Amino acid sequence: MEKLRIVFMGTPEFAVGILDTIIKNNYEVVGVITAVDKPAGRGQKIKYSAVKEYALEHNLKLLQPSNLKDEAFLAELKSLEANLQVVVAFRMLPEAVWRMPKLGTFNLHASLLPNYRGAAPINWAIINGETKTGVTTFFIDDKIDTGAMILSDEILVSENENAGQLHDRLMLVGSSTVIKTLKLIESGNVSTEIQKESDEIKTAYKLNKENCKIDWTKSAAEIHNLIRGLSPYPSAWCLLKDNDEEWNVKIYESKIIPENHAYNIGRVITSKKEIKIAVKDGFIQILNLQFPGKKKMMANELLNGISFSERAQAE
Repeated sequence: MEKLRIVFMGTPEFAVGILDTIIKNNYEVVGVITAVDKPAGRGQKIKYSAVKEYALEHNLKLLQPSNLKDEAFLAELKSLEANLQVVVAFRMLPEAVWRMPKLGTFNLHASLLPNYRGAAPINWAIINGETKTGVTTFFIDDKIDTGAMILSDEILVSENENAGQLHDRLMLVGSSTVIKTLKLIESGNVSTEIQKESDEIKTAYKLNKENCKIDWTKSAAEIHNLIRGLSPYPSAWCLLKDNDEEWNVKIYESKIIPENHAYNIGRVITSKKEIKIAVKDGFIQILNLQFPGKKKMMANELLNGISFSERAQAE
């Protein structure tokens, strides 16, 4: 058994759950590497990453390099004398970093590789209507999420689960998978499987304004999956137009109503308590949404303060 000296690299909340589990399982974390502080929000106040907050709270050695190839950073990393690096939701590492520790550098990725390599695996699994997903640990190589796989664990995705709920479940599963991976490496029993390449591999593209916009000409299931796959963050959006007004609206929760109708696609139908949008195979009922300058609210709350005409249209 080789005693592990771990450097952990990560940035968001997802990575904190894994780091916390490593610490609670009494592994020695000799250093934590996270993103540099960035101004955020309206006041542009400096915001620490979730991993930095955790590291400070637990008095862990913290490094925040802006350049991972910087000689001073590489020297400091080497001085920590780690024999293993664990990466969760960080950025691409240069070879000088991932090759440094004797036992290698492994990553936890929130998908069943080789599917959903890339920046947003949790979101795309839901957007594409997957009924199962999972996590994979793999040794990092010079490309993104392509290295030799160590372990994977699978979970089912429930019908109306959103990205936030799936994120939390995968963080728990991932924590357990990372501990199992550490035990294999520690005992010298780790074996790997090379990822098989194929034309059918699905990609977890970076999310942007364009691929988060709702296309109301798609099926009710595709629209509903996009909404839940982007909820609560970054959120699906559309334009609502009524007479001379236009609003950029974020939609967080929806329900499919399969029904034949003669409305034009995108037509907004409201009652005192509900908002429905006509699609080709029924309606999408909007349950939770946010208008510009307002807080997130349930549709019936919004309808207390706003009414739509019969010309209202979603685009």
